[in-house]
Amino acid sequence: MTDARKTSMIHPQVQAWWTAMDCGFPQVAEVFEECLYEALTSFSAAEMQAWIEAARFLAKMGRGPEPALVLLEEWPAVANAAGHEVLPAVMAAVRAMQRSPNSGAIVPFLQTLAAVARRLPARETLEAYIALALDLMLRTTGSIHGHHSTFPSPGLPEFFRQAPRLVATLSLTGIRKWIDYGVHNHGTHPERQATYFSLQSADSLAVLQRERHGTLFADVERRLNLFLRALWREDELLVPYSTAHDELRRPVPYYDAQGMRVPDVLEDSNGIAGLDRYRAILAHMAGHRRWTTPQVADNWSPFQRLAVEFFEDARIELLLSREYPGLGRLFRALHPRPSENACDPATTSCLRHRLAMMSRALLDPEHGYADADLLEFVDRFHALLASGPSSTGEVALLALAWVARTRRPSDQFAHVHFDDTVVEYRDDNRQMWRFIEQGDEEESFDEPRRPPDERESHSLPPRHYPEWDYRDQSFRPDWVSVYEALHPAGDGALIDRLLEKHAALAKRLKRMLDLLKPQDKVRIRHQEEGSELDLDIALRSLIDLKSGAQPDPRINMSHRTDGRDISVMLLLDLSESLNEKVPDGSQSVLDLAREAVALLGWAIAHLGDPFAIAGFQSNTRHEVRFWHLKGFSETWDDTVKSRLAATTAGWSTRMGAALRHGGHYLAHRDTERKILLVLTDGEPADVDVNDPEHLRADAKKAVEELATQGVSTFCLSLDPNADDYVQRIFGPRHLVLDRIERLPERLPELYLRLTR
Repeated sequence: MTDARKTSMIHPQVQAWWTAMDCGFPQVAEVFEECLYEALTSFSAAEMQAWIEAARFLAKMGRGPEPALVLLEEWPAVANAAGHEVLPAVMAAVRAMQRSPNSGAIVPFLQTLAAVARRLPARETLEAYIALALDLMLRTTGSIHGHHSTFPSPGLPEFFRQAPRLVATLSLTGIRKWIDYGVHNHGTHPERQATYFSLQSADSLAVLQRERHGTLFADVERRLNLFLRALWREDELLVPYSTAHDELRRPVPYYDAQGMRVPDVLEDSNGIAGLDRYRAILAHMAGHRRWTTPQVADNWSPFQRLAVEFFEDARIELLLSREYPGLGRLFRALHPRPSENACDPATTSCLRHRLAMMSRALLDPEHGYADADLLEFVDRFHALLASGPSSTGEVALLALAWVARTRRPSDQFAHVHFDDTVVEYRDDNRQMWRFIEQGDEEESFDEPRRPPDERESHSLPPRHYPEWDYRDQSFRPDWVSVYEALHPAGDGALIDRLLEKHAALAKRLKRMLDLLKPQDKVRIRHQEEGSELDLDIALRSLIDLKSGAQPDPRINMSHRTDGRDISVMLLLDLSESLNEKVPDGSQSVLDLAREAVALLGWAIAHLGDPFAIAGFQSNTRHEVRFWHLKGFSETWDDTVKSRLAATTAGWSTRMGAALRHGGHYLAHRDTERKILLVLTDGEPADVDVNDPEHLRADAKKAVEELATQGVSTFCLSLDPNADDYVQRIFGPRHLVLDRIERLPERLPELYLRLTR
């Protein structure tokens, strides 16, 4: 400790505490006195002693001055929020990290503890948070690639850095589920674990979103739609946005040509339930749509536009309250109540503060403010609205007059007073302005987005699907990326040669197809409206009418084609194992599959059923390829044959994602029956999955999901050892082909049997 510092410590008690601290770091000495005086205002002698002993331990721990500095600076705020009794639990956690390889996580733990304590002010909840962190440490320390306990947890420091955001977004139960997901899915990968616990990965954000508390928009969407239609005769699309992932910009409600944008979750606030907060947001936007006229604002300054927005928002809310007085109670409960002397104009821009007070006074007759200018403009505002709803232009002139009257030089200061000035249920007023000339500040919110460049126009963005985790009994949200495209073309003549090779089989299939082929027309009688008169029924109705009985009005008939109301998609496994040779070595499994699909395509073309063919292969969860070989609207022609001829095999078999994507297309077919027929030579597997049961369980879950959507699945397996796992995935709807060389014969026969 320097001599200058010693002389500054005039009070003997301060010197006594510094002596007890026994610290040689000059950085600590520089702030010790200030930290001490802050603590002396609220700490007892025993609490001071425990605090100093804890700081002394941290200073001598061998981690430099930072741990002690952080505790000295942050602990008074922690103690004021959660109580001094939590210090033993904090120091126990520090000692546990110091004894393990995780001493590097001590500083971020202490650094964010005050923010966490303000969100979890009870001692029990803060101790529960600490227990969660220690559990994460134990589960991830030394778990990377089989290392022993000398390997630190990559995710623990990142967890502490994100802890304030987590406790502000999730309950402790939600945080535990979020941690469980990260440990389970990324515990053996250091980079992925660090990315997950730093909230930088897509699945981390998705799980965070899933576990958020409050009133979820998805749960009340229907009620909000009914609210808009019943009260405001609005039928706009409601589009949720997330506030969990954007702490800097803090998005707010707004509406544009695409719909009304609202938060995806709202918590209760000021005694107002989340559902009523949604209603306040939507009512405010509905009022703007009804009464606000866009203003040309090129010649107005940003301060003037801000004032016009506050005055117009208040006008809209008063008009809404006149129609439905209950909304006035909502607006007053949710509107902040700024203190009149909260902003110092000598050092701070107080424009927002004055506008927030004005807005409160315009809505609340009992506002209690004494400013003369404020009171004058409140009277002028209410006088303007006394004779009718007035207009946006009239209120804008009043707002501009207020700006001219109350302008101050300090309004230009960079330091702006924001406390109690944000009215969260109000939209951003983007539709209130029109600009004749676009400048650097303005933005055309409804301008169509630029078209994609030439490279982008030839590809589709990935479609993300969840994946079922059988151990946690939960979905991994947006886990798999499926890329779909038309398969490249090859030599279609190859398929014609394959059909010639199986001419005898084709002839036999044709006889079966002729028995199944639908008749052209079927007569439908007893119709009130139809294409022609049914004479028999018409004569009978005439007799009933003449005899005084009630005639049958269904005297018409119509016709329909007696078709097979069915849609089928063949999903072809194109994984690497199809390159293996059949037992006689004459050709590969892929060659046999091409022959079978060629015969099937020919047969269905003769039958006339809506039919699609697709192939799939995967290279980890980040790249599942879904190849379109034939669409439902395409005919069996040279184009389709050329795609089939060019198929190649490679990579792995992530079957669940392919089933979901194929089912996505089938579920939208307007037919009575929808069948997804899977042709595969092995079990679900991928290179990034170590547990063989994981993808089996996911495929089984996908089959169950499709069944709820009216899509039936059937699997034809070429793996002679498939009986066990294919039964668990598809149930009784499967067939294991023991003699793979019979595939060209069995596949068309199976199709005919399924669609008979």
